[in-house]
Amino acid sequence: MRRSLLPALALTLLAVLLMPTAPAAARTSGIDWQPCDQDATAECGTLTVPIDWATPGSGTIDLALARRKATDATKRIGSLVVNPGGPGVSGVDFALFSDRFLSAELTKSFDIVGFDPRGVGRSHPVVCSSALLRAMPDTLMRSQADFEARIAYNKRLREDCEARTGPLFDHVSTVSVVRDLEAIRAALDEERVTFYGVSYGTLIGQQYAERYPGRVRALVLDSNFDHSLGTGAYLDTAAINAESAFDEFADWCAKNATCPLHGKDVRAFWAKLLARADRGELHQPGQPDIPLTSWDLIDQAFGAFYGPYWTELAESLLATDTAAAAKTPSGEASQAEELSPFPRAVFCQDFSFPVRDYREYAARLDRQRALAPDMRYNPAALYAIAACLDWPTPIPNPQHRLNVDGTPPILVANALYDPATSYLWAAGVAGQIGREAALLTYEGWGHGVYGRSDCVTGAMDRYLISLTVPTAAGSRCPAIPPPAVGLNRSPSGVQQFLVE
Repeated sequence: MRRSLLPALALTLLAVLLMPTAPAAARTSGIDWQPCDQDATAECGTLTVPIDWATPGSGTIDLALARRKATDATKRIGSLVVNPGGPGVSGVDFALFSDRFLSAELTKSFDIVGFDPRGVGRSHPVVCSSALLRAMPDTLMRSQADFEARIAYNKRLREDCEARTGPLFDHVSTVSVVRDLEAIRAALDEERVTFYGVSYGTLIGQQYAERYPGRVRALVLDSNFDHSLGTGAYLDTAAINAESAFDEFADWCAKNATCPLHGKDVRAFWAKLLARADRGELHQPGQPDIPLTSWDLIDQAFGAFYGPYWTELAESLLATDTAAAAKTPSGEASQAEELSPFPRAVFCQDFSFPVRDYREYAARLDRQRALAPDMRYNPAALYAIAACLDWPTPIPNPQHRLNVDGTPPILVANALYDPATSYLWAAGVAGQIGREAALLTYEGWGHGVYGRSDCVTGAMDRYLISLTVPTAAGSRCPAIPPPAVGLNRSPSGVQQFLVE
């Protein structure tokens, strides 16, 4: 999750937290499904699970679930459990709106079941002081003093979040979520799991296959995280990824007359904007009191590549270039709720990216800039490094290569130019899974590939419904050329949910 999205996402998730979804569910096996308060055409419920699976008697929490039943009972195969990742995106909401994102063939064939993972959304979210979250230091550190200040801040934030969240705070890693998924499978009375996970949700599917290979029916892992990466490999692959996404944007503008920057040297134009931002000369278009930093510009571009929203990005960069010089901010702070969710705690319990000191950090930053001369760095990766800096070790779910053996075929899918989850990560995951993995490549752009083309959607649907794995000849799907998708309209399929 990118840092600039935190305030809006925090308010959204807090509103979700305060929204009742269903009456209390059964406290033993099974789920007491009732019409959802948000949408009575779907069913909601809760499932009680231990806070600490290693010590079941230490307390429990209720996981929030939603189910939209198969639209054709004669074609129903079972339940398709879905998770849209984040960490922090609501699986309950994904299920409620699944008819907008999943094909009619899938919604005919499966009950679509979504859950908010522990520590997220309606499932006892990790919460922290809103004021403290607003005081988060800049992600980009420029000195040893910044480095030490970030470590001190992270310690204060962890202590605050733990005090406000309670014992669950230490048990929100994907290791525990995988145990929860197995409990959901049993409560649904499914012999084996059929699962679709996108983005961070792929980590749930990967580690479920590792722990419960005999309980897998079908797994689609769409836009993958690679849990085997250490600090250097994570930053390097992420930087390469961000730069390749920028390359595609620049190439499109050079070739396509509909690009608002067509006819300009996009790289030179971008470099001048970054230099002006570094000098404090830019502000948010239409908001002269809000300066626009080079971090803001890079993060804006990175976010636009999710769609991809190339036309909108080019328009925004032009507007930024022609806006008047920035004014000094008024200093007025907006009031926010007392508490805000902080799902980043999940990531910090799944990934340890140690950095010894500012000297090492600066060296890694220099390497990012060498690998990504236009983007300078991958903002999502740098935010992860800063947010988890000096997190207590050992973490509950340390990185390791996957050890998957004895599952049916698993479908691993990714776009070549996904800005958030590198194609290199997907190839790495497929290689670690080994002969059980089939890699489906979308030769295009954006984050989340389901729904981007008939080729991709058809391959995933056939696998989930009939367990047909793409052959070597069908393992690559051509890109849908812009502007046909992702530019002047909302993206289709799952990515629409991810970018909204």
